[in-house]
Amino acid sequence: MFSPVNLIPTGGVRQRLGRLLGGLWPRHCLVCGEACPVEGLCPACRRALPWNRSACQRCALPLPVPVAACGHCLRRPPPLAAVHAAFRYEIPLDRLLPRLKFHDDLAAGRLLGGLMSEALAGAERPDALIPLPLHRKRLRSRGFDQTLELATPLARALHLPLMDDILIRMRETAPQSRLDAAARRRNLRRAFAVREGIVLPAHVALVDDVMTTGATLHAAAAALRRAGATRVDAWVCARVA
Repeated sequence: MFSPVNLIPTGGVRQRLGRLLGGLWPRHCLVCGEACPVEGLCPACRRALPWNRSACQRCALPLPVPVAACGHCLRRPPPLAAVHAAFRYEIPLDRLLPRLKFHDDLAAGRLLGGLMSEALAGAERPDALIPLPLHRKRLRSRGFDQTLELATPLARALHLPLMDDILIRMRETAPQSRLDAAARRRNLRRAFAVREGIVLPAHVALVDDVMTTGATLHAAAAALRRAGATRVDAWVCARVA
């Protein structure tokens, strides 16, 4: 029986087609729109990336000097053992991430996932990466999960297992951006669960796009710890200061 899957270009065919199309239509920077030699960012925009190299190790809050735990984490230790954020949420991340999340720009997701792999190559490796899931209603509406778009190239580049179907968002919650810190925690209480029968590795890392207060990641980490994970980290693309 004829299968439409055979129509999908694979391997070298896709690469040769990409080179041909790149020659016909020059690549452009995803931030400034200028022509650039490779897909993604021009040299000037790449130099302007706000890498988050000095931060709290427990919540990735940008700081003048790196510390094991900031004052807030010392007063109220989070359920995450470590948080690694590739960038501060500044220009041009405040343009690239919305392009992925709200404008279906999967090229931005591939770019950001690759940049995350550069930033996090030296981080302590978990046994597996777990993308923070959307609720099924929001997934149907959006058509894709932006954290999975980040986690897939990240896992591939760092040769880590990707467990993208074990964490469930149990209920649709109000958008976190509309709530203060206390309301965010209430909004996410018992919002996540791990599928029944899943045996989790001891050390896992959640993948998310943007971390603000950390309430969503903390709720997901609590669910993973209840299901048997002994250590939960977070690997995020950008951290809001």
